[in-house]
Amino acid sequence: MVMAQSLFMALKQRHENCSIDVLAPEWSLAILERMPEVRKAIIMPFGHGKFNFKGRKALGKSLVNERYDQSIVLPNSWKSALIPYFASIPKRTGYVGEVRWGLLNDSRHLDKKFLTKTVQRFVALAAEPCAILPEIPQPRLLIDPASVEVAKNSFNITEAEGKRLGLCPGAEYGPAKRWPEEHYAAVAKEAISKGWEVYLFGSGKDQVVAARINELSGNKCRDFAGKTSLTEALDLMSLCDVVVSNDSGLMHVAAALDIKTIALYGSSDPNFTPPLHSKAEIISLGLECSPCFKRQCPLQHLDCLTKITPDRVLAFLE
Repeated sequence: MVMAQSLFMALKQRHENCSIDVLAPEWSLAILERMPEVRKAIIMPFGHGKFNFKGRKALGKSLVNERYDQSIVLPNSWKSALIPYFASIPKRTGYVGEVRWGLLNDSRHLDKKFLTKTVQRFVALAAEPCAILPEIPQPRLLIDPASVEVAKNSFNITEAEGKRLGLCPGAEYGPAKRWPEEHYAAVAKEAISKGWEVYLFGSGKDQVVAARINELSGNKCRDFAGKTSLTEALDLMSLCDVVVSNDSGLMHVAAALDIKTIALYGSSDPNFTPPLHSKAEIISLGLECSPCFKRQCPLQHLDCLTKITPDRVLAFLE
């Protein structure tokens, strides 16, 4: 969703007065609310992998009166193109994906060797096909000072005497994208010894990992994993001076909040989904076995992450 903002920004650059509505899962509304390019969000009621042809048709029909001029379909699945089709949107743009001829009438062939990054593939859909790499606008999520104050009050956050470090130790995809808890704890302990406050961010699924890091750090971190809404996480993260993160959604959020981001890559490819920030620091060992794109290390050693030492990260903390 953060990378999609680059597309929205590119559309606004080409069509200054265009209105952009986004059909998206309910969980993502907190992010879309922070994108000034978006007029409104429409909740996508069907979960990932749910086909529900009848429901998609009904949702599309309900959007006919919006009289949209164009739809841009970012997922490559056949079912994702059904709603714009039934909404009778005259121009339906997207990559061919799962053979979507007819559902899309402005279908593009994706040259993965030319458009090597996900965000490039998104932004390329803002214009007609060409042989020039698209310019990528850098995502920028808005910060609402009033909302930040509410979050600070809710979690009893006082003014910091030193800097704040955010740690994002989760990765929805799987363990092969997670830097070890012991390494995160070593960074936290060193930062705390220098007067930093350390915040732990993540979803409910990351609570065990975050609790372990906090325990190894002497329980001196503020552990927000699973305790905040996404809006609260955005607001609390905006207080941080630096964020250290696995390759995850929160990594992209931190970069879009204009926070110095240190991104750790193991089984994934930093050239494919890098943090979209000019000053982001990417740490990847580039081992012969990586990127493997596996959820768990097929060689059972996870050297691509375990051999990234805490010192490598600490060198970027100022």
